[in-house]
Amino acid sequence: MSVKIRYTDEPLGKVQVVPDFLPSPAELAFREEGVKVTLALSKKSIEFFKSEATKHHTQYQRMIRRLLDAYVDSQVSAPAAKRAPRDRAA
Repeated sequence: MSVKIRYTDEPLGKVQVVPDFLPSPAELAFREEGVKVTLALSKKSIEFFKSEATKHHTQYQRMIRRLLDAYVDSQVSAPAAKRAPRDRAA
């Protein structure tokens, strides 16, 4: 860098403060407690997740866990009135 930067004391114009949106280091290090379960899934579902996991260089069980966590988060944050009622077989 042979060109010297010349700083001036000019006004910056309209400035907008951006709130800190990054998680804290403690939040990044946090790991939820896991619970082992036995679950029977369809062969086509497992083949799909294994294939996608291979493409993205990750574990298929981790993908399934993240999918379930995302579903739970969306259900918890959605108001109960907006959820569609399910037809239950008698």
